Amino acid sequence: MCQVKRRSFLSLSATILGGGLIAGKTVHSLQDGGQSTPGSVHHRVHAVSIMTETANRFLAALSSEQRAKATFRFSDDERMNWHFIPKERKGLTLREMSSCQRHLASALLAAGLSQIGYIKAVTIMSLEDVLKALENDSGERRNPEKYHFTVFGTPSDTGTWGWRVEGHHLSQNYTVANGQVVDGPSFFGSNPAEVRQGPRKGLRTLAGEDDLGFEVMHALDEPQQKIAVVDPKAYSDILTAASRKAALQGQPSGLSAAKMNARQFDALRALVELYAYNLPDDLAERRMEQISKAGRNVYFAWAGGIKPGDPHYYRVQTPSFLIELDDTQDNANHIHSVWRDFNGDFGGDLLKAHYENSHQDQMR
Repeated sequence: MCQVKRRSFLSLSATILGGGLIAGKTVHSLQDGGQSTPGSVHHRVHAVSIMTETANRFLAALSSEQRAKATFRFSDDERMNWHFIPKERKGLTLREMSSCQRHLASALLAAGLSQIGYIKAVTIMSLEDVLKALENDSGERRNPEKYHFTVFGTPSDTGTWGWRVEGHHLSQNYTVANGQVVDGPSFFGSNPAEVRQGPRKGLRTLAGEDDLGFEVMHALDEPQQKIAVVDPKAYSDILTAASRKAALQGQPSGLSAAKMNARQFDALRALVELYAYNLPDDLAERRMEQISKAGRNVYFAWAGGIKPGDPHYYRVQTPSFLIELDDTQDNANHIHSVWRDFNGDFGGDLLKAHYENSHQDQMR
């Protein structure tokens, strides 16, 4: 089922790996005042096209039995049945695939992430081997190939469909409609947060997400820290958990970015941008637009200790999105982090606009 032409596959691989370079050249040209130079690139790779191509190549490589496990209707309730704990899931796992099918599945995962985001994702998957050794697991619970790939609807540049890659500590959800794509919920976790023994000792998969949170806290003065700390004890997990719609009770709490000086706000901005750039250029730009639109209408909240090694939690809340990170489990060596859109998760805003436009077209 994996008879993919070599030239075609290499072309696709070059497109995926070169996407960032193409975008980078385009941005560089704009920064130079829009003056093109000989040999400069005048186009960029769009995430929807790559996702559609990689999803269709992946599905074409599957047997009918495998395809039945990997695909659902777009309207199926399963599309919003997400989680990040080790549990049984729908979809086709890597361990059920042949080697060439796994390559195509990896290409699909790469299509939804930036290079750094992809590195984080596959490192998270590889940590199952570390847990297997720590827990003397047989490999049934802790298996780095127990990650599920699922496609909802028919992949198309202009159609409405979605896809998900999910397993322990990784859940990436994408919705495509009318040539646009949004991600969310977008979850990365790491257990251990830092590998403390064995050949991979010192590895910290989500070091940036953790360290930049502390940098924001340590940039604040003592009165500001007292406002930012909403609970002296860190929560046991992220508050939104695996809810289908991100929601927090009450008004935003913590320290308003309006009360921060330029240096403090720069630290907060660096933290938020780190989450944005886990995604390909198209999707990262959408997140950056949300960040810019929020301006100083941002709240930073902290729970727990403020020294590295202390159990801790933080969140960044704006009118449109929420970031949470929790590191409390396993003696504060177990990270859960997530980006949630209040109305955009599972393509909420995108689908609403799509259906409204479709209805208007039918009325004409």
